[in-house]
Amino acid sequence: MTRPSAKVYEELRRRILSGEHAPGEWLREGGIATALEVSRTPVRDALRQLQADGLVELHPNRGAQVIQFDSADLDDIFTLRALLEGHAARRAAERELPTADLDELRTLCAEMEELEHVGTRASNDRITELNMEFHRALHRASGNALLPGVLSGVIQISLVRHTFHHYAPVEMRRSLRQHRDLVDAIEAGDGTLAEAVMTAHVLSARTSLRRRRSAEGAAGGSE
Repeated sequence: MTRPSAKVYEELRRRILSGEHAPGEWLREGGIATALEVSRTPVRDALRQLQADGLVELHPNRGAQVIQFDSADLDDIFTLRALLEGHAARRAAERELPTADLDELRTLCAEMEELEHVGTRASNDRITELNMEFHRALHRASGNALLPGVLSGVIQISLVRHTFHHYAPVEMRRSLRQHRDLVDAIEAGDGTLAEAVMTAHVLSARTSLRRRRSAEGAAGGSE
């Protein structure tokens, strides 16, 4: 049976990554407990786990706040992702992955591509989840025991500000195409190409985020 704190954690994590709880928003234990029909204890446990994930900050006597970063912080996060994930992709390509691992990556690509044309909030939520699974599978494929844990936190932090809800159609297609190109490079055993594709993939996401921030700034200035 799933523990109450695990259910609360998954629900709050989903809300944060989908943008339902915005960066900087305060999460009150009492309100969450009432809304999810649980006691405060599992809420408190879930918030501690979300803090460990880098998704919230706990402030003594004040509560929990969804993590927020300025532009320079976000640029640094994506630069770190590009370096680490590029290394992971190179390692995966140089290890000559088993067919089963490559099939898993291609299956995830296909599922995301099928959802691309749906265009609903639920489908974009699912693409975000599948994208995380794709990247986690690739991190495991690198054979480096430390990378999956390190990268999981970095990627989740970046997703607080930029999920597939925010992609323009051309950006979505480019991202999914890069997934395919990445798997092809890994299958070919070309570490240099795999690293280059992954680096471009992550930095393209950073460009998309910059575009959205610029648009939001322009909209705010016109009000």
